[in-house]
Amino acid sequence: MADRRLGIIMNGVTGRMGMNQHLVRSILAIRAQGGVALADGSRVVPDPVLVGRNADKVRRLAEAHGGLRWTSDLDAALAAKDDAVFFDAASTQLRPGLLARAIAAGKHVYCEKPTATSLAEALEAYRAAKRAGVKHGVVQDKLWLPGLMKLKMLVDAGFFGRILSVRGEFGYWVFEGDWQAAQRPSWNYRKEDGGGIILDMLCHWRYVLDNLFGEVKSVSCLGVTHIPERWDERGARYAATADDAAYATFQLAGGPIAHINSSWCVRVRRDDLLTLQVDGTHGSAMAGLRECRTQARVNTPKPVWNPDIPQPIDFFAAWENVPDNQVCDNAFKAQWELFIRHVCEDAPFRWDLLEGAKGLQLVDCALQSWRERRWVDLPRLEG
Repeated sequence: MADRRLGIIMNGVTGRMGMNQHLVRSILAIRAQGGVALADGSRVVPDPVLVGRNADKVRRLAEAHGGLRWTSDLDAALAAKDDAVFFDAASTQLRPGLLARAIAAGKHVYCEKPTATSLAEALEAYRAAKRAGVKHGVVQDKLWLPGLMKLKMLVDAGFFGRILSVRGEFGYWVFEGDWQAAQRPSWNYRKEDGGGIILDMLCHWRYVLDNLFGEVKSVSCLGVTHIPERWDERGARYAATADDAAYATFQLAGGPIAHINSSWCVRVRRDDLLTLQVDGTHGSAMAGLRECRTQARVNTPKPVWNPDIPQPIDFFAAWENVPDNQVCDNAFKAQWELFIRHVCEDAPFRWDLLEGAKGLQLVDCALQSWRERRWVDLPRLEG
């Protein structure tokens, strides 16, 4: 069968993540492999058009990757009948308005998270897409990370028995920007520009916890701005008005307790930038982005507290690697392929804008918890 073309309007891919993960390692990688195979034997080849406000940056990016289509006129791109999908990886604050324009133009929409800066905006995007009858999705990439896929396999296999707790550590030291350049954009640390680690990361923790361990039912969260001033890309000092660390505890459906520390002000002494330890009655696991190690009940050492002698147990020795029996592709690419199938043959795709709104619900409740210094329950979210 002849290949089918799928025109995709890609907005905001001049940024690091949009360019590397979505354009290069997802869409261009899919093109290089000959497209996405559909159930009827045909293949869909994405044909991107790059869109951005800075015409020179967009043009240079398009030329660097083989002469891709590009424009700095979003209205013209949305008016093009041959491009069916709109994707956005630009600023969070602008996203609700961009999604509204794309939906009004009849485009299927796929976007980065957070899908908005508030639950109300996120729900309005979902309801607008539903009213328009367009397909819609939100990036939830961590579900396709090899380490977390191994954790999901252990959960499904009943390895843990009854899950008791999940303990997560995420983050690294982001340099202030004075004597060493920061490795994240300065807007991330200005609340007025949509910055803040609670908004950035709790959307991730919502879908990770919901999909792997149990739906989040309530949250207690403390946010902090540990570094009060930073230096921007031009070397100018600015006030850091957004939270740069969050310490959150979650009660999950079925009883497990999860606690995740998220920080841009921590020096890493662990296996990876993200680690999740899951403890259950029958076994435990420690997962990073790619690796996962387990300790079963029968392999668990029996320590005795005695601070007067050197620790006689090597606690790392009793953990075993989960083998790489499954070949895992780039996490962003894996979800892109599922969304393309959803658009082209109505294949199932449950990571829609309502799932994205659930992330904003957790953000809103976490911010309320921080503000009021109390636990906050998450009501059932109706679309």
